[in-house]
Amino acid sequence: MAIRCRSEALALLLVAALAACKPGGDGAPLQGGGPEAVAAARQACEGKGGQWARLGKMEYCITRTTDAGKSCRAGADCAGDCLARSRTCAPAKPLLGCNAVLNDAGIEVNQCVE
Repeated sequence: MAIRCRSEALALLLVAALAACKPGGDGAPLQGGGPEAVAAARQACEGKGGQWARLGKMEYCITRTTDAGKSCRAGADCAGDCLARSRTCAPAKPLLGCNAVLNDAGIEVNQCVE
């Protein structure tokens, strides 16, 4: 139960920190490459209105979704993820940590991005 609460608190904190982000970027984690590749990826992310984030050894470009807060019944209804608890589209992508989301069939799954 404590792990679940911490994950939810982390997700809420991340969403609040990303409130100023704009749409753009694919949110894919950056793997490999040297410092030049990281700097170029970070610059491209921020140039599209994204926010650079690190979780563990991975670095991500977090972007704001265009349909944040819209009602959804399945993952296919959203540009990002459909949040299982609220049945609304997530405000950012990717959602870091573990989150309960609805897949494209509308089934609740626990999705972890680390």
